[in-house]
Amino acid sequence: MKLKLLTTISFFTYQLSISQTEKLLHGKVISNNSPLNKVEVINKTAQTSTRTNERGEFSILVKAKDSLLFFSKDYLFTRLKLTSKDIQTNNLIVKMVIKPEELEEVTITSIKFDPIPIDPEAIAAIDIDKRSKNLTRFITGYKDGSITNGAQVSFTPGGKKKPKKEDSETTFKKLIKATCSTDFFTKTLQIKPEEKDLFIDFCNADPKSKVISENPNILSTIEFLNAKNEEFKKL
Repeated sequence: MKLKLLTTISFFTYQLSISQTEKLLHGKVISNNSPLNKVEVINKTAQTSTRTNERGEFSILVKAKDSLLFFSKDYLFTRLKLTSKDIQTNNLIVKMVIKPEELEEVTITSIKFDPIPIDPEAIAAIDIDKRSKNLTRFITGYKDGSITNGAQVSFTPGGKKKPKKEDSETTFKKLIKATCSTDFFTKTLQIKPEEKDLFIDFCNADPKSKVISENPNILSTIEFLNAKNEEFKKL
């Protein structure tokens, strides 16, 4: 019995002495089955280090439970804690994973666009075309000539008006501009500023506008505008 106990104690003492003795461990570092050169192999426990060769092989003194660290700038950090089996096998294979590519962050501070050039003639042409369409939509007989002596206006490229009855139309509009202020249209007649020119065209299409322009009278002019305003609102 004593002999058996002594043998057991001796066996464990022998194993302990073996585990505490440093041994030279051989290994290889690979990535995707390709050997990695110049990988730092560090025994953190013993504070020793080495590097892999062109075949990815390395040799380093270790003991069981030592921690090995593997560093390479292009690969993820790898850590391995050695066991007695690793030391006995003496053919350690370490696989490292390549780092994902990191895109540099781009910060946009400001964006500048070239200004769009303004074409006054094109703007004027669009404005006149819009007014002429609105006028023909609201005034019955304006376009087809059914209004007796109604003023008809033709438009030329570049936004310039070419009135067929230039004297009557021009005189009436000049009279309105000289007689009535903007406040008269917006506050008294309650006409929106963007509809002012359309309203004047509407009044100018009436044959009575010629009479008003030929015999200018402030009371007659205002009375005429008030009457046309009622018709304009109904439209």
